Amino acid sequence: MMKKILLLSDTHSFLDARILDYAKDVDEIWHAGDIGSFEVTDALQKLKPLRAVYGNIDNAIIRQQFPEDLFFELEGVTVFMTHIGGRPKRYANGIPEKLRRIKPQLFICGHSHILKVAYDNDKELLYINPGAAGKHGFHKKQTLIKFELANGKAQHLVVIELGDKTAADA
Repeated sequence: MMKKILLLSDTHSFLDARILDYAKDVDEIWHAGDIGSFEVTDALQKLKPLRAVYGNIDNAIIRQQFPEDLFFELEGVTVFMTHIGGRPKRYANGIPEKLRRIKPQLFICGHSHILKVAYDNDKELLYINPGAAGKHGFHKKQTLIKFELANGKAQHLVVIELGDKTAADA
């Protein structure tokens, strides 16, 4: 079996309508935190099953609905998703311990607004930060990632660049 995933983060209460188009041909949507409002998650959940974690800007009500850390297995891939994760060689406090304990094959985080995909040889995992899909923050481009999970691995990663975040205002 195979699952198609749309991964985004840091919407900060703004859901670009183009994201909904990209969501049409996936099986699940994953949001790596800084959701901002339930309008975002409600719109995504109307389209596809949603897995999400809260971020540092999310209020207490969002934090009641979504966890800080999400651990699961899908299509033979062990996944760990959190909002503040750092990056390979410079993981956030507490993350290396969780990575040692959980041993995920796929580690997903947001927070930095910097898109990065890298294989961490030391931890033997694929690291993905989809950048920021919203308009708030220092990033210049709105980004998200589509990929597939099949046969125990993430494959066919595609970076989606929605363009300059200021264009979303037009």
